Amino acid sequence: MACILFKLRLVPEDEAEDVRQLLSDSYIPWYETSAGRWGISFPAIWITEDEDLPRAKELLAQYQDSRLARIRAEHQERDDRGEKETVLTRFCQRPLQGTAVAAVIAVIVYFSIRPFFSILGS
Repeated sequence: MACILFKLRLVPEDEAEDVRQLLSDSYIPWYETSAGRWGISFPAIWITEDEDLPRAKELLAQYQDSRLARIRAEHQERDDRGEKETVLTRFCQRPLQGTAVAAVIAVIVYFSIRPFFSILGS
């Protein structure tokens, strides 16, 4: 009976492709289900044979450990080069989006605290 190995919702495409390649290179039979046209189905990678599941989980754990180490190292390199992403750098990259987000936050804060000022004013 098929067993789920890896859920694909919100997974970067490069990671999903690496998992597919890992399973294929290890000769583990698998298949994939998509989210469907409306995005409400269950996207995942499934292992077709139960006896392959422990080995597949072990390979996946090793892959995820190495991916985590690589991404942390890349992040540290960017920090060391002074390319750390901050709120200000994001705002400078997308000023229109930053202004829209700030406006929405201001409106929410205004409507959240307005009743308290009307109580104090009474």
